[in-house]
Amino acid sequence: MSTERREPERAEQPALDAYSQVVTGVAARVLPSVAALAVRGPRGAGAGSAVTFTDDGFLLTSAHVVQDASGGLATFADGAEARFDVVGADPLSDLAVLRVRATTAPPAELGDADPLRIGQLVVAVGNPMGLAGSVTAGVVSGLGRSLPARDGRVVRLIEDVIQTDAALNPGNSGGALADAAGRVVGINTAVAGYGLGLAVPINSTTRQIIGDLVNSGRVRRAWLGVAGVPVPLPPAVAERTGQQRGLRVVEVVPDSPAGIAGIYLGDVIISAGGRPVANGQSLQRLMLGPAIGSRLPMTLLRRGAFVDVVAVPTELVR
Repeated sequence: MSTERREPERAEQPALDAYSQVVTGVAARVLPSVAALAVRGPRGAGAGSAVTFTDDGFLLTSAHVVQDASGGLATFADGAEARFDVVGADPLSDLAVLRVRATTAPPAELGDADPLRIGQLVVAVGNPMGLAGSVTAGVVSGLGRSLPARDGRVVRLIEDVIQTDAALNPGNSGGALADAAGRVVGINTAVAGYGLGLAVPINSTTRQIIGDLVNSGRVRRAWLGVAGVPVPLPPAVAERTGQQRGLRVVEVVPDSPAGIAGIYLGDVIISAGGRPVANGQSLQRLMLGPAIGSRLPMTLLRRGAFVDVVAVPTELVR
């Protein structure tokens, strides 16, 4: 009987070893780049994690971790401490950039969340409350989730949020979500419920946001003045365009860029700037600084016919 028990153990051992090797390898690569944050602002003391991503002291964290604060203390995995300043925070993406005055922490490699797949192994790395690093592993359990975010009276959805079952603890917000190669593909942002964590993805959109925060301390956003709901496209249109859904316009603000361009209630937005528009997030993705004052070609479906218009988004004033 004892022999029968050992056989499955031997069979599982190589798989367990491979899994452990990946997780320990990611931890060894990412942990030195992760800091614990102690923050004090008008709302009192707070804590979180941050990820070093340049060799000259820039760190990435969650905007809500440093809300209303101008600085604080960062403690790294090797015990080194450094004061940090908040370079800029963007509540509408829940991302913030910090800079420490002195650090020897190596920068983590920022990856790309777009190729992630359901079931893929990910590792959450944080430094909650200075506990010498926290590492949990799990899988991507959902993609394309949305997380509401507010900045004053402006509310938008953080798009393409990564859902994972890697356990997140208080203080892990702002830490890294890494792939099996140790590349940071997300910034852990919230605990949505038991056994459920969320992370803001690192992709072309968030890289633009991070760049704006580093360069100017703020993120400029464009405004179109249109709201819509996703709808399935007619089969003939879907076959012609290669997409299954569009965005039906349910509101156009008078004298807005959308109204001036000739977009009407009931139109279905098929594409904008040459990119498919399947939902509101697809359109929001385009509404960053470079779109302000630029021509934005759009293709609409109106009473079964394709219509081309050009909108010129203006700057969003909060």
